[in-house]
Amino acid sequence: MRAPDQHEHANRSVWWAESAPPEPAAPLARHLTTDVAIIGGGFTGVSTALHLRKRCPELGIALLEAGVLGEGASGRNGGQVLHWINGVSPQTPEPLRRIHAVTGLGIDIAEELAAKHAPASFRRHGALEVLTDARRAEEAHARVERWTSAGIPVEFIPGSQLGIHGAHGAVRNPLAGRLNGFALLQALRPVLTSQAIALYEGTRVSRVRGSREFTLETAAGEVRARALVLATNGYTPALGFFRRSVLPLHSHVLATAPLVEADWQRIGWGAWDGFSDDHDRIAYALRTPGGRLLLGGGGNRAYTYHYRSRVVASEAAIARAQPFMTRILHRYFPGIAHVPIEHRWSGVLGITLDRVCSIGVRGEHANLFHALGYSGHGIALALLAGKILADRYVGNHEPWRDLPFHDKRLLPLPPEPLRWLGYQVYTKLTGKSPRKQG
Repeated sequence: MRAPDQHEHANRSVWWAESAPPEPAAPLARHLTTDVAIIGGGFTGVSTALHLRKRCPELGIALLEAGVLGEGASGRNGGQVLHWINGVSPQTPEPLRRIHAVTGLGIDIAEELAAKHAPASFRRHGALEVLTDARRAEEAHARVERWTSAGIPVEFIPGSQLGIHGAHGAVRNPLAGRLNGFALLQALRPVLTSQAIALYEGTRVSRVRGSREFTLETAAGEVRARALVLATNGYTPALGFFRRSVLPLHSHVLATAPLVEADWQRIGWGAWDGFSDDHDRIAYALRTPGGRLLLGGGGNRAYTYHYRSRVVASEAAIARAQPFMTRILHRYFPGIAHVPIEHRWSGVLGITLDRVCSIGVRGEHANLFHALGYSGHGIALALLAGKILADRYVGNHEPWRDLPFHDKRLLPLPPEPLRWLGYQVYTKLTGKSPRKQG
């Protein structure tokens, strides 16, 4: 593993702070030939490796991660494990039930993996969608009635029962969960190696060549594989794939010092794990296992797009975002204005033009597998993607072919400099979020 620099230490998430220190596998230092190479040691890559091994016991599998497992977006997110697909808003009962059920499978995978390998990393106490406007609260109440009649287990909570400042009501999803993804992925490292999955951390892939057979170049070795899995989401364009389809967007997040129980009671935080609000510029918050209050989003200043899709985080951008996001935190929870901000960090999202992700297979030899473009709503979908891609590897796409992400052709983004200019103009002039609410 390469030694992290000072900036990387400054940009470590609260999830890293609430986890045991990683004990990374050695980097690749030889030439290797295998059946399947997976780039990316986050939820998508690790889930794919485990599901492939379950389906194909004799398969050669190599997983390459540039840093340590979970160092990317899987260890930098808001921690809420949710139903639904960003950019998809089903209106009739059957699609509602279908998408709720299939994304629920992703939450089940998180729960099952955590129960076996990292019990403290996951719990399932539900999440809220908070309505900050009386009219939208009435509409949400009516939506809850439609959804419950379709068999979707949600409930409406009146604003009088919430401690969140300015809330007129909330929709509670009792089956949503909370996950420390970094802790879970650290716990899965010995599981991967015990199942003869060749794991190489501190191994950045600098170049990919070929189509019938892929060659992955790294600093000290290379991997040749008959099939390739791109499990890199917002980092994928840096490898030369999906450059016109995925926008790497830096999402800034912060977390307080641990709150004492009196603080949680003062702000009226209930038994639920987290919430998001109803604004286009969505804000979300979560109580971490360590008792910290995490907050992300809330406006355009909570996101940064770097020219030419640069994926290295800017400490200056993270610092600029903190005062704005702190104001959002204190607007919702004025009772904890005395609690210091202890962590601030950013993670790279993979954003698509219509905010819908794509999971499937490409290439003239049908051997390039991908799952990307989660657009900020990816924990459950990324864990589910491993099951889907393992099915696709063995030629079975029947369980998934009716879903909106199945082999989805992503809409093209404009080239630079129009992409950068378009992002700046769109966010500044319209005031809308870089994340489309689904």
